[in-house]
Amino acid sequence: MEYRELSVPGAWEITPRQFGDPRGVFLEWFKSAPFADAAGHAFDLEQANLSVSAAGVVRGIHFADVPPGQAKYVTCAKGAVLDVVVDIRVGSPTFGTWDAVLLDDVDRRAIYLPEGLGHAFMSLEDDSTVLYLCSAGYSPGREHGIHPLDPEVGIDWPTTARDGSPIEPQLSDKDAVAPSLAQAREQGLLPTQEDVDAYLATLRG
Repeated sequence: MEYRELSVPGAWEITPRQFGDPRGVFLEWFKSAPFADAAGHAFDLEQANLSVSAAGVVRGIHFADVPPGQAKYVTCAKGAVLDVVVDIRVGSPTFGTWDAVLLDDVDRRAIYLPEGLGHAFMSLEDDSTVLYLCSAGYSPGREHGIHPLDPEVGIDWPTTARDGSPIEPQLSDKDAVAPSLAQAREQGLLPTQEDVDAYLATLRG
């Protein structure tokens, strides 16, 4: 596995080594030792999710209260998605910036987002299947969203699918009425860099 830290500190792109033959392909998409070397702590798996999305579907920008937050280790088993991490940590030098990784069934990369970051993706193919390992279970009362088309964040969403056909963002009703980054900050919904650092310190012992 190769780990590459993204421009949003703490988030990583993971590229696995694939072993193929006429029967198919085998790979390790998560391995605890190299993960701990990169993140500085073990991954505490509490829940595993799967979503299937049509081309153009956008999910996010989602995040959870810290502590404990919700770290995610994400890959795309079928199809392709542009997976986006957004720095929403108030006080972070890179607050409001984003980075993205193409997750697909060719390179079979994964992305890791620690607690305190926002997560979103756009499906680039019908039936794109995304798998998430999560460090905390679903808890509606402490989970929030930011509008994925917020111009302040300025995510450069694709306009064409993997087959070259045009696509437009399709949002859930919940994501369509999510606040902007500025509104979420004014409402006190965003985690602070200080709180995130303090929580991550407990994971590192």
